[in-house]
Amino acid sequence: MNNRHFYYLSCTVAMLAFMVVVLGAYVRLSDAGLGCPDWPGCYGRIVPESQIAAAQAHDPNALGKAWKEMIHRYFAGTLGLLIAAMLVWAWRKRITGLPFKLVAVLVVLVVFQALLGMWTVTLRLQPLIVMSHLLGGLTILSLLVWCALETRGDTSNPASQPDTSDIGSNGLFSHPGFWSIMLLALIAMQITLGGWTSANYAAVACPDFPLCQNAWLPSLSWSEGFSLPDLNHAYGQTTYEGGAMSLAGRTAVHWTHRIGAVVIVFAAILIGLGLWRKFGMNAPAGRSAIMVAAAGLLQFTLGVCMVVYQFPLVLATAHNAVAALLLAAVVALNHGVFRSS
Repeated sequence: MNNRHFYYLSCTVAMLAFMVVVLGAYVRLSDAGLGCPDWPGCYGRIVPESQIAAAQAHDPNALGKAWKEMIHRYFAGTLGLLIAAMLVWAWRKRITGLPFKLVAVLVVLVVFQALLGMWTVTLRLQPLIVMSHLLGGLTILSLLVWCALETRGDTSNPASQPDTSDIGSNGLFSHPGFWSIMLLALIAMQITLGGWTSANYAAVACPDFPLCQNAWLPSLSWSEGFSLPDLNHAYGQTTYEGGAMSLAGRTAVHWTHRIGAVVIVFAAILIGLGLWRKFGMNAPAGRSAIMVAAAGLLQFTLGVCMVVYQFPLVLATAHNAVAALLLAAVVALNHGVFRSS
């Protein structure tokens, strides 16, 4: 097998990573994060069975939640095995230019991500762990996208490559690398805020839009909303499901995330369109820039619709999915910009 096959494998694994991220969001949003109280099995079994009957006495949906959690684990386990296979392949063919070091980093991240998945259960949805688990999954997705782009060259036609002779021209976007990195940093911060909002069940703290609790500036507790929890006392909590913050703390988290959304939609559109004009649609960076602008606008729209329609599961899951797509698009934008320079 040649590098072209490795590229196809990288694309497949990246798509699987996207599915794992979306499944994880769906599990969390459907209150199934503790559907299996142990790890890696479920009530001591690999397949949820009748032993959940006792749990169903307290929660009639226990079996359904257990299956949701285990399906997510099955997909995540498959993802880990495929990344391990990529490492073996890249090591055997490392002289041919396959990104062996990048895949090695991915394997380390997958191991740590598995530990975060375990701690998510054993620490009973501790918000810092839940947010870290989400960020770990998105980091793996981002590196897989970069890995696929790094090996895409073997499948492209050199004659079709765009003319980048104008990259160094004057103007606001004369240094596109600066803008692409800044946009990546902004989106990473906003995704982190979104993860913190979700992990603390703060999405419903502001049930109206554009106001929050019928006020432009509701009662906020920044110290509670953004103070790191004490992990030493995590085992003393029965569960963090439903959130442990006061309403003022959760409102501060939600309000900050909402302000960040406004910044991101303007940054994605303005920088995306600016870099699109810089590179044009024939260049990978130009196409990625348009995707960033479109995904940023869609993500903002979904966020508004979530509030207007009172946070239905399908919109909340889609909001997470588009966040992953937006991140993948800005990673592709950075790859295109720096490979064109």
